[in-house]
Amino acid sequence: MMKKTIKHWLTALATVGVLASFSPVQAEPYTMTVAGASPGGLWSLLGAGIDASVRKAYPGSTITYQTSGGGIANVGLLDRDQADLALIHDAELLLAKNGGAPFREPVDSIRVLSSMYTWAPMQALIRDSFAEEHGIKSFEDIARVKPPITVAINRRGNIASSVAEEMFRAIGVTEKDIESWGGQLIYAASDEQMSLIQDRRADLILNSLFVRHSSIMQAGNSVDLTLLPLDKKTITTVNAASGTISFSIPEGTYEWSPEAVNTVSLGAALAVRADMDEETAYNLTKALFDNYQTLAGVHPAMGALTPKVMASVEAVPYHAGALRYLIEAGLK
Repeated sequence: MMKKTIKHWLTALATVGVLASFSPVQAEPYTMTVAGASPGGLWSLLGAGIDASVRKAYPGSTITYQTSGGGIANVGLLDRDQADLALIHDAELLLAKNGGAPFREPVDSIRVLSSMYTWAPMQALIRDSFAEEHGIKSFEDIARVKPPITVAINRRGNIASSVAEEMFRAIGVTEKDIESWGGQLIYAASDEQMSLIQDRRADLILNSLFVRHSSIMQAGNSVDLTLLPLDKKTITTVNAASGTISFSIPEGTYEWSPEAVNTVSLGAALAVRADMDEETAYNLTKALFDNYQTLAGVHPAMGALTPKVMASVEAVPYHAGALRYLIEAGLK
């Protein structure tokens, strides 16, 4: 009887061991940094949303927001392994991948876990009186008319500035061309651009902003404006060169520019190093996708976020762990 009891006990213990080997292992809490931009902006809110999402999936985790110079700087931080995660615009990821300025050579150390948003369109805002005087109804008309136009774009080194320059290249216009027409190209921060057009010191501003951004609404209350659409050829050319995506500003977005306007848009992604452990990348991706509503709730501008949007990055590949999750979830 004793031998049978011992044998039964050993058999039961072995069974428990086998079952334990098939039981899912809960990942340990994650302590990481996410590089963003300046404090207080949308990216800092996204940092908080990433932290909350990971904590929900893995209690005790802490994802600390790290201020930086923005996406271009974040490429370097990831490449030098000085941040675990980083927010980077798609266009900046493509620049890094191709070794375009300011990168001296291609950067192949970066992959992505998720898109964060795809809706920061380049909005070509022109003073209505200037557009009417020169018969400008589309962005391409600038090249045709050759007006004495003063254009304000973002500061050098800002990705929106690079995309604006690419937009002009796509229609065959250079800074020297603008100057030869009696115009001027001004490099200015977003707030300064708005002041320039409100004070009528600029005829056109070209910047990446969320639709109905408060600064646009304020400018539209001070001076009559209209939005210039881009044609399909220009959009295709800019997207191929810059990593932007096609975007349509919906009809009725602005009372003073009621028609739908086609343009290109910047997006932003959450990036990691390619050599991140695959299981870690999988777990982080799953945490973000399972809690996407937490990310969507950090700001009204994030309301359109969905798993489909999060799975839409094309500028650089998804990390192998992230891709495994996306395939399992039926998103790839």
